[in-house]
Amino acid sequence: MSNYESCIKACQQCLIDCQNCLVQMVGTESINDCPKCCIECVDACLICIKSMVADSRFTKDYAKICAEICEWCAEQCQQHEHGHCKVCAASCLVCADECRKLAA
Repeated sequence: MSNYESCIKACQQCLIDCQNCLVQMVGTESINDCPKCCIECVDACLICIKSMVADSRFTKDYAKICAEICEWCAEQCQQHEHGHCKVCAASCLVCADECRKLAA
């Protein structure tokens, strides 16, 4: 599992920051797919973490999908000026990078 450690940490932080962004956006109008992307990102990160912990044969596939969702979420959240959206976007980009490395 140590070969997954940096990706697990990135997914955990992304999950936390997306969940926070989602909670902060409740009742707030959005110009784009935030907070919808945060919901999908939380789920993708959770599934990716589970697959790494289980050393699933599909981990690379999950990591690839997780990276795509994280990149989409970062793109959406970067368009907002909210501090929580900026934190979320940055966390998503780190997670996407780690997931891409794992999927390669």
